[in-house]
Amino acid sequence: MKRAALYLRVSTVDQHPETQGIELRQFARQRGYDVVQEYVDHGVSGTKVRRPALDQMLKDAHRRKFDGVLCWSCDRLARSTKHFLQVLDELNELGIQFLSQREAIDTEGPLGRAIVVIISAIAELERSLIVERVRAGMRRAKLEGRRIGRTPLDVNHAALVRDRLAGMSLTNVARKYGLSRASVVRFVREAQTKISDEQRLATGAQSDEKK
Repeated sequence: MKRAALYLRVSTVDQHPETQGIELRQFARQRGYDVVQEYVDHGVSGTKVRRPALDQMLKDAHRRKFDGVLCWSCDRLARSTKHFLQVLDELNELGIQFLSQREAIDTEGPLGRAIVVIISAIAELERSLIVERVRAGMRRAKLEGRRIGRTPLDVNHAALVRDRLAGMSLTNVARKYGLSRASVVRFVREAQTKISDEQRLATGAQSDEKK
């Protein structure tokens, strides 16, 4: 049987790559492949050219450890057409076939490669249009005076700063007020800066009075 490598990728840590893995193993059996290795990039964006599992897969490809690379869809391999074609060219030069389950295509022969390129280009165009629509919506909301982003948390900043300066640990303060540790540090720093500025103004006013 031909040897196959599976490449799986999910963008966020709350997604599970096994969802793709189950279908891909069945797909490999249907296409007459024996899965010899699985490469998983968990919580990694497809816009990143360098990815740990993808880099290792390409290294192993040069060592001829498999005959084909199977993905759940083309955009799991790469988000941009340019990067996608670079990976395909590298695999093609090594004589390694690429198969995508969702699009039901492979790179064997010129027709298969042409279809892959077209689908990748269309997918990239669709993503660009979605991004532009989101940006247009944000611009419109801003012009209409609507808030963009998260609603500010209703936090008693004065009490938070008092607790922290009184010696309560950073972790406990963050837990008490439902904030991140970084937010607690930022609020305390802002309060200390404000106090310092007020003290400088008061000192300056007293100096002026003495004159």
